[in-house]
Amino acid sequence: MNQDSYQSMLAIVQSFHDKHDFKNHGGEDLAYRVALMAEELGEISACVTKGKSNEDLAEESADLLILLIGTAISASFDLNQAFWKKMEKLNKRQSRMVNGKIRVSEFRGVDK
Repeated sequence: MNQDSYQSMLAIVQSFHDKHDFKNHGGEDLAYRVALMAEELGEISACVTKGKSNEDLAEESADLLILLIGTAISASFDLNQAFWKKMEKLNKRQSRMVNGKIRVSEFRGVDK
C-alpha cells in the first residue's frame, strides 16, 4: 500500500469503519463525529500548551486526520477534491498581519 497516497489513507479508514460497522452502530453520525473531532483538537491543544513532545503532537494530529477522512466517508464527500478546491481559493487570497500574526482570510467588511 502506498503510504503517500490519499487513496490508500481513504481505503484504510474505510476498512476500519467496515471492521467496526460504524454505519450501523452510530459511528458515522455527523454530530457524534464533530464531538470526537473537538475532543481531538483539545488533545492537540494540550500537546502545545503543556509542552508535550512532537511525537505526542503527531499522534493526536493523526487522530484528527483519521476522523476528518472518516467524516468525509460518513458524509459522502470527496475530501481530496475539497482540499484542492480550497487550496486554490486560499492561494488567491491576500495575507495581512493581525495582532502580530499572519492571517490569510477573506477579511470581509474590514478595512486594510
